[in-house]
Amino acid sequence: MDNLARACFDRVMPTEPDSTTEPNSQHLDEPHRSGLAQRLNWLRAGVLGANDGIVSVAAIVVGVAGATAAAGPILTAGVAGLVGGAFSMALGEYVSVSSQRDSEHALIEKERRELAEMPDEELAELAGLYEQKGLSRETARQVAIELTEKDALRAHLSTELNIDPDDVVSPWHATFASALAFLLGGILPLLAIALPPAGWRVPVTFVAVLVALAVTGAVGAHVGESGKRVAAIRVVVGGAAALAATFAIGRLLGMSGLV
Repeated sequence: MDNLARACFDRVMPTEPDSTTEPNSQHLDEPHRSGLAQRLNWLRAGVLGANDGIVSVAAIVVGVAGATAAAGPILTAGVAGLVGGAFSMALGEYVSVSSQRDSEHALIEKERRELAEMPDEELAELAGLYEQKGLSRETARQVAIELTEKDALRAHLSTELNIDPDDVVSPWHATFASALAFLLGGILPLLAIALPPAGWRVPVTFVAVLVALAVTGAVGAHVGESGKRVAAIRVVVGGAAALAATFAIGRLLGMSGLV
């Protein structure tokens, strides 16, 4: 292999660092390590679950508090919403991520079958993909040959489909993270509505919920590497609108005598 091909091959498939490599030169903080999909999977589910728990349970208890000042109905509705919401979030995440996992497994099997049945066509396809990335035809073919000899399936999955066969998402991670986060998030409005005196229940719940939403919005933006301020404002405005709407509906129902 000429020097240019070797350089391109090393860029795509870096060699194992030897004992003299400095730790800082390995870029250990870059987000391309093994297991990244799994970590992002449960982090995403956790942040969304906490946000949904806060808003859903808060909307329920504030809505009931708008209709009645009795603590019993407020707490009963809040606990029912907390438990039901946690199961709903868990089921939704399991179904969603299971579908994603099944799709990834199907793509992996399809690629494995194509490599077994038409290896020459797959080699040409891989070389063509590297040409599209900017390599010359000769270098792209040499890189494709080297990668195919090392691990053909992994090379094709990574280049064609952006899939790591050792890092396929797990539905159970998302399920448990989502359910637990929903429970933890939903407990906050329950405590905020239950602990203060009757006259302070709704205002305290509003403040506690909006502060918590600002935090979850910022955390979600940090996970997604986007602007924290905009994300926090967006979530806070949406949460405030939900609380105001449910409180108004509860108040109207209470005044009408239907509750």
